Amino acid sequence: MRPRDNSELTVLVVDDDFMVASIHAELVNHEVDGFRVVGTAGTGAKALDMVAALAPDLILLDVHLPDLNGLEVLRRLRERGDDVDAIVVTAERDADSVKAALRGGAAQYLVKPFDLDELKARILGYAAARLEKGNTDQTAIDAAFSLLPGRRTPVSPPPKGLSNESLDLVRNALAAGQELSATECGQATGMARSTVRRYLEYLVESGEATVRHKYGGGRPERLYRTAR
Repeated sequence: MRPRDNSELTVLVVDDDFMVASIHAELVNHEVDGFRVVGTAGTGAKALDMVAALAPDLILLDVHLPDLNGLEVLRRLRERGDDVDAIVVTAERDADSVKAALRGGAAQYLVKPFDLDELKARILGYAAARLEKGNTDQTAIDAAFSLLPGRRTPVSPPPKGLSNESLDLVRNALAAGQELSATECGQATGMARSTVRRYLEYLVESGEATVRHKYGGGRPERLYRTAR
């Protein structure tokens, strides 16, 4: 176990599937900088107790739990005045469930199945838009509101299998203006090379980025940069 870092944001993973909970906890602890899992809960009742005892910054919350519905857990948290942030992670696609998550103040709603890179992108996006205590400025406020489902500035959705959140991470990596290979962009975003390559190629197709081939001793390397 890595040593505790008080600057890290703490996470409670709530899922009735032990293997899923373990995979998500491993992702947070080893792949997402700045976050640390403080516990896992397999029932709604345990989640409520652990939030009270551990005061995590964020919960990864499944909807289908054996006792309380995850959205009921979120409602009860709000009723008792607990403002812990939540990313709902579920196979539930019903519109009423999404609306209930919004009313409960969920920061994100991620539908299973999904690539783990996508969960990582959502958590990093949450961190980037998270409001600290005290006064803030309009830029931070706009970032926080853009995180909410339904509050994003309208854009044409990327093709099936790609998400706006991961796309924004790739855009940000290219924003410095330097040429990046898919490997370098993957390192900058924390995404797998094969995944980030799909986003880079989409940006090239949409005219947001350019690509050139760098020839060397073997196969040419594709280098990407933001279009000017």
